[in-house]
Amino acid sequence: MKTKAAVSYVEGEPLVIEELILDEPKSGEVCVKMAAVGLCHSDYHALVGNRPVGMRPMIMGHEGAGVVTKLGHGVNGIKVGDHVSLMFIPACGKCKWCLEGNPHACVLGPTIAKGPQPDGTYRFHTDNGLDVGQFCLLGAFSEYTVVNQHSVSVIDKEVPLEVACLVGCGVVGGVGAAINRAKVKPGSSVLVIGTGGLGTNIIQGAQLSNASTIIAADIHDHKLEWSRSFGATHTINVNQGNLVERVLEITGGTGVDTAFEAISNPETIGMAFDATAKLGKVVVVGLTPSHFDSLPISPLNLVLTQKTLMGSIYGTSNALIEIPKLLYLYKQGKIKLDELVTRTYSLEEVNQGYTDLIEGKNIRGVVKF
Repeated sequence: MKTKAAVSYVEGEPLVIEELILDEPKSGEVCVKMAAVGLCHSDYHALVGNRPVGMRPMIMGHEGAGVVTKLGHGVNGIKVGDHVSLMFIPACGKCKWCLEGNPHACVLGPTIAKGPQPDGTYRFHTDNGLDVGQFCLLGAFSEYTVVNQHSVSVIDKEVPLEVACLVGCGVVGGVGAAINRAKVKPGSSVLVIGTGGLGTNIIQGAQLSNASTIIAADIHDHKLEWSRSFGATHTINVNQGNLVERVLEITGGTGVDTAFEAISNPETIGMAFDATAKLGKVVVVGLTPSHFDSLPISPLNLVLTQKTLMGSIYGTSNALIEIPKLLYLYKQGKIKLDELVTRTYSLEEVNQGYTDLIEGKNIRGVVKF
């Protein structure tokens, strides 16, 4: 079949909107008619070369939701007409990490930026026969896509797909980082550096955990104002003062119990460490560009202050469980999703969407089909 998609041909250049040929789903695969896709920094990193990908051309987009239209042989637990959220790290269910209950660390994780499906073959092709890869095994910026059944989670049909797409990455990643990875305690203090799609959901996770002090830090006043509506109790514009000094002032000189870095920058990771109290936790959530290979953190201070430095990907969550759970919380009014979407775009406007993302204009922009 034919499908229109947003394709990356050359590192650093805009996405190209063109018509491609899409194969039928193979055994264990499903075809999904896409409804909405969130604009996430992870795609941008791949587009500009901050995170190397295995091949080009490649269809970008990984934070998506849609409706299943076709099934390959041997698909279990999914039927035509189901509404699904795409999962950017599939859960094979067989590797050491999946069997231990940690599918966010699935052995398939390192394959997601290479281009082909796990069997090494491609589902998208140009008219002249060139294979086209799928970022995160998904290629969500396409009217239709074919993915492995392990890359989808069936969701409640009552949830609008425009907001359901967000739980495929940013919401699980942010809320899960606070609840599952950091295990934020009731009454504790939290710092979140970077209040975009990921950071805003860390704030929501901290609020769900009943943190008493939630400090949001960013360089955009409008984003800081938005963060208060999601649960931030204090805000700091990093361009208007010393971040660490302000955090110490707010916390009575001790620093926060947990600091989250959602910007992807070694400098701000160092700030997060310095703003954390003794015995506190520093959680790095943003994907730092691959050319950085060190952090401005004193090994001596790491020992003397007994702080814990950790990473978190996909919210350290089992997305198959977390996605339906978060959508249930949304229906109960306990987390906000509609408010995360600050602008929608057509597929043809996807490059403008990324420009707005980098300029800090959105919490989350969403491409609607």
